[in-house]
Amino acid sequence: MVEDQVIAEQLERLLTPAITNQENYYRKLGLRERILNLPLMMAAVLTLLWRDVAGVRELTRMLARDGFLWCNPTQVSQQALSQRFLTFPYSLLEKVFKDLLPSLRTAWHSRNKRTLPESIQFTLSKFEKIWIVDGSTLEALFRKLQSLEEAHYGQLAGKMSTVIDLMTRLPVEIWFEENPKASDTKLEENILNIVTENTLLLLDRGFYHFHFWHQLIENKVDFITRIKKGAAIKVEQVFTESYGLRDRKIRLGSGTNKTPFIILRLVEVRSGKTWHSYLTSVLDPNVLPPYVVADLYRRRWRIEDAFNTVKRLLGLSYLWTGSINGIKLQLWATWLFYAVLVDLGDAVADELSLPFDDISLEMIYRGLYHFTTAHQKGKATDPIKYFADPQNRDLGIIKQRRKPNVKLIVAPFPDLQRGSDQFFFNNSLKAS
Repeated sequence: MVEDQVIAEQLERLLTPAITNQENYYRKLGLRERILNLPLMMAAVLTLLWRDVAGVRELTRMLARDGFLWCNPTQVSQQALSQRFLTFPYSLLEKVFKDLLPSLRTAWHSRNKRTLPESIQFTLSKFEKIWIVDGSTLEALFRKLQSLEEAHYGQLAGKMSTVIDLMTRLPVEIWFEENPKASDTKLEENILNIVTENTLLLLDRGFYHFHFWHQLIENKVDFITRIKKGAAIKVEQVFTESYGLRDRKIRLGSGTNKTPFIILRLVEVRSGKTWHSYLTSVLDPNVLPPYVVADLYRRRWRIEDAFNTVKRLLGLSYLWTGSINGIKLQLWATWLFYAVLVDLGDAVADELSLPFDDISLEMIYRGLYHFTTAHQKGKATDPIKYFADPQNRDLGIIKQRRKPNVKLIVAPFPDLQRGSDQFFFNNSLKAS
């Protein structure tokens, strides 16, 4: 497939300022202005990702015959390109990624036709940010470089940990740990170093650590997580207790050094015969009503969607190399492409005046092939308008809605406020 000019130009427009910003750092690393320089290597890793190239041999052939993205046809040996993937400093791609994020956030704020979920709109009237934090293990399942042909299949290749902004869906920070069995609690120091006052964190039970919770509260950072089964609690105050909802302030812990006492709020929501339980450091139901707590935590799954996208769709489960530098090179390149894909998905959502959740990133990714074909036939010039065109609904860009939308209950004390104007969310609260 010949490189599509529109996609190449859009990627070049997005990435050129970030790549240019690394020129001084490139020289500080003692790297020469050679053929396989930063712009070419950036184009090479992105081409491996978005065109799902089988390996470096095919990539070398493509570079020699047609070039890719912003690179003209260039003759290099397969061995030279393969070796470059093993040694090219991953920190360069990391810096490009982090330089790109502010412009993507600016682009997000410039769009105003797509709506945010009600729980996020409500919460952003109380908090500055809503972040999701989690980790995921990398598996060396497949090898695209000749240097890996003798490596054992299925070996673990480390662990990545990520912070995602629930509002923009863009990554905030990414860390890599060489030990694939590293506990989530090792991330606590990193999280404390970047989180700021008036942020709400959505944490899984891997962060079930009382000292960490105390540190967050001391820094005026709040969180929502899940309670462990069998946890010993002492009820301090009852806010709501009904057939379908229990909302109580509790004391958790044993008073020992390992599990010191901590005052939290336990929200329990009935679904059928099952109770779903949530812990939050937000003690006042007026700030974070019980059904908002439950809805927000349900959206913690968005980080699992992100991991699934980068690992399965963008190939981070299929490592190119066994070297730590090579793994980090692929890691940053994949998350960079993910951020660009999120930006495209958000632009399509805005064009359609639909929530981002209604847009399938997977089908946008797979639909790039169809846009390329349409563009080469003179039938399309803009990928955003192409994906939003009703004639292209068969591409599956808009997800099929499984359940009807249900109004969010934002009453702090639902049993006492049923029927009032403040019971359901209303659109007078908008995120800025």
